Amino acid sequence: MEIRSDTAAGGIHQQSYAELLLEREDTVHVLHPGQIVAFQGESARREDKLMNLQGMYRKKKLIRSRLTGPSRLLLALPGGYSLHCLSLAGNEDLLFEFRHLLFYTEGIEMKSVMQSFKNMIATKDVMRMKFSGTGTIGIISAGPIREWKLDPAQASYIDTRSLIAYPQSSSIELSVYGNHLASQHMSFQWKMTGTGSALLQVGRPDARLEQFVSQDSLAKRLLREIVPFGGVWFK
Repeated sequence: MEIRSDTAAGGIHQQSYAELLLEREDTVHVLHPGQIVAFQGESARREDKLMNLQGMYRKKKLIRSRLTGPSRLLLALPGGYSLHCLSLAGNEDLLFEFRHLLFYTEGIEMKSVMQSFKNMIATKDVMRMKFSGTGTIGIISAGPIREWKLDPAQASYIDTRSLIAYPQSSSIELSVYGNHLASQHMSFQWKMTGTGSALLQVGRPDARLEQFVSQDSLAKRLLREIVPFGGVWFK
């Protein structure tokens, strides 16, 4: 299978689309069929199935599309999101959030894993997805994906909005960190210890930061008001 898209360093597709070229022996399972905007191939090479992920998402059944080659398809990505392809070999320890999964290739098996009760309450997700087998999975994220190595003794604090996947064997609990002022003004964090690496999305938009960066300095605003024709000279 070949994937076409403008690609930055590290294999991250940063455009709003991805084109998949499937050879005769290729099969891909698309977990968000609504993102397929174009398909070229015999009609019978697309087969949609209902899948029940053990009551996930309020027990609503989800549709998965199985597409075989030779064919090609165009997948739209949500605005501001990137596609990252991960090659898997064997039994993987990572647990993924379903909403970040766009597709996986034949040879990969997806299993739903029940979360602990405290994690269900915190994340509002009953299940996490675990993969085994050999092949490729496509992950969509807000910006690039980076690995964060965990330590068995030294805790890592990870913004709950940035965590995409984490090792099943790791210890995870909802927390904050820092002094009193820091803990009052931060989003909730996952306090994690263990071995292996978590996967984080590092392009999450921050409306407050964008507003702060784009606004003029106090000095420039004063010059506009005080100096004659300041609005012309100090744009």
